[in-house]
Amino acid sequence: MRTRLLTLIAAALPVLWASPAQALPERTLCVFDIVGSSGDVYNMMQDYRAAAREMGVDLTLRAFTDENIAYEELTGGQCDAAAITGIRGRRLNSYTGSLDSVGAVPDYETLRTVMRVLASGNESINQHMRSGSYEVMGLAPMGAAYLFVKDQSINNVNDLAGKSIAVMEYDKAQGRMAAQVGMSPVMSDITNFAGRFNNHSVDICFAPVAAYSALELYRGLTEDGGVIDYTLGQLTMQMIARHERFPEGFGQKSREYWYNELFDRAKAVIDNAYEDVPEHRWVDIPDADRREYNEMMREARIGMRDDGIYNAEMLALLRNIRCRRDAGRAECSDDREQL
Repeated sequence: MRTRLLTLIAAALPVLWASPAQALPERTLCVFDIVGSSGDVYNMMQDYRAAAREMGVDLTLRAFTDENIAYEELTGGQCDAAAITGIRGRRLNSYTGSLDSVGAVPDYETLRTVMRVLASGNESINQHMRSGSYEVMGLAPMGAAYLFVKDQSINNVNDLAGKSIAVMEYDKAQGRMAAQVGMSPVMSDITNFAGRFNNHSVDICFAPVAAYSALELYRGLTEDGGVIDYTLGQLTMQMIARHERFPEGFGQKSREYWYNELFDRAKAVIDNAYEDVPEHRWVDIPDADRREYNEMMREARIGMRDDGIYNAEMLALLRNIRCRRDAGRAECSDDREQL
């Protein structure tokens, strides 16, 4: 009996002495959503938070309707990661920040291919995911950006000359493009560009289709206004983190989750936004003008690459993907966007 009792005690000792389960590291993710904690981006990040726990991190979410504050909380160390636009994040990672370059991603299937490549885990790609203290741990679409105009007669490059346009003051590319075609750029930010368009302080603004309803841009269009049916760029949401605050390997798992789970969810939100824009609001442009715009966008990208605004490696990747999907594009016989 005594021997059996000692055996039972010995078996129980490892359990009695075992340390409690180690708590997951707690980190803060600051989320830019123009409508705050009730918005689609924030809701997706709530699901991402559950997935992050499975990856080994307990995230606390903080919602921001002002993107600049979310950005400054990240760079100031109050946030361990932030979900912000690629344009805003370009200062932290020029490679992924150049994904939003003008005219570089003409449609959503091209964007899907690009984001699949960026989430692939390929070593030559992953080396670009980190830049200094920061790592891009996720990418998702925010929608193609178009020109919203007060007058549908503004439907070619020549008509843009002399018109005023709201551009983001932190994005040199927008101001550069506006000036290149003779427009007058009015420096704005995410909190006031829609108001300036809606109260007719500017003639034109550059925005994703979701802004038609979310930011009530239909007010600025008035009776004669419309949306030019030409994709000027693909806006993206990117999760940028201080990589030393996360376990090794977390970034790759996170990128895979964003692509596998969030791309289609984000695309569904974008598709719904298109349904809010009446058919008569879309301003079609002739194929000849589209080819002219494509060439103008390419020249602009090359110039801004040479000036250090866009990342050369990303532009080369995007050019290769465009030409793989459509080898008949004029640019495919020109290697100026190649490395």
